[in-house]
Amino acid sequence: MRAADAPLAERAAAEAFAAGASGLEERGGEGRPEGTELLVYAPVAAATAVGGALAALAAGVAGALRVSGAEAAPEEDWSVRWREGLGVVRISPRLAVRPPFVPDEGEPAALVIDPGQAFGTGGHASTRLALELLDELRSDVLRGARVLDAGTGSGVLALAALALGARAAVGFDLDPIAVREARANALRNGMEGRLQLFAGGIGALRAPPFDVVAANLLRSELLPILPELAAALRPGGRAVLSGLLAAERAELEAALGRVGLAVERAREEDDPTGDVWLGLVTRR
Repeated sequence: MRAADAPLAERAAAEAFAAGASGLEERGGEGRPEGTELLVYAPVAAATAVGGALAALAAGVAGALRVSGAEAAPEEDWSVRWREGLGVVRISPRLAVRPPFVPDEGEPAALVIDPGQAFGTGGHASTRLALELLDELRSDVLRGARVLDAGTGSGVLALAALALGARAAVGFDLDPIAVREARANALRNGMEGRLQLFAGGIGALRAPPFDVVAANLLRSELLPILPELAAALRPGGRAVLSGLLAAERAELEAALGRVGLAVERAREEDDPTGDVWLGLVTRR
C-alpha cells in the first residue's frame, strides 16, 4: 500500500497490526513524490482481516491511501530475518540502546530493549531525537527527577531517563500490549522498582506534577492531550516532545504557547524515507 504522508502511514501500520499483521516494511526514496510505500506481512489466517481493515481506512481518507492486492510471500525464517540490521544504537558516550540478541559490548548505560510488539527501540529517527534531547538536558534537570512517559510504548524513554539520573518514572499507554512490553523491559534492565506503568489515557493519571514529561507521539496524538500534559508538569519543568514532523512546527509552537510551554531547543533529523522529524524541549 502507499500512504500520502507519514502520519497516515503510521495510522495504517497501527490498523494492520491491530487486525493481525505480523510485520511491516517501509520503502521510499528521498522526497517520496508518491508517498510512503508499506509492505504488510500477515499470516494466511489473518490476511482477510488485515486487508479489510486497510480497505476500510482507505475508504475514509479520500484517496490518500492506496491499497494493492495481496500475494504470497516466499517462505523465510522470519524469527531470524526480522533481526537483520538491528544493532546497538549509540546516543552519546553515556547512553546506548541494544536489543537482547546483540552481545553486550560494554556500552555505558546500555539499555536492553526487546524490539517486540511495542514501538520504541531507538532505531527510528523520532525515538533517537527524544533520547538525544533527554541526554542533553542539564544534569540537575534529571538528577532525582520524577518523569512521566506519555504513550510509553516499549518504555525506552522512561528507562533512559532513569538511566540518566531520574529517581522514578510513570509511563502509560492506551495499548495493554505496550504496557506489558514496557514492564518486561524494565525488568530486563533492573528498573522495575522505579517505573510504574498503567494501560489507559492521561485522564486516569493521579499523581503530583512531574519534573520532566517525555512524549514520542504523532501530532494527531499529542495535540488532544497537550493541555493535560502541560498540567502534569511542574512550573519550571521540561517537556521533551518528539514524533512530530518539521513541517508541523508552526502549528505545534502555537499550540504549545496556548498551554504555557515555551520552546527552549529544537532539533530535526531526516530518515531514509525523506521525512524530516522534529524534537522539542519545552519549559513550563
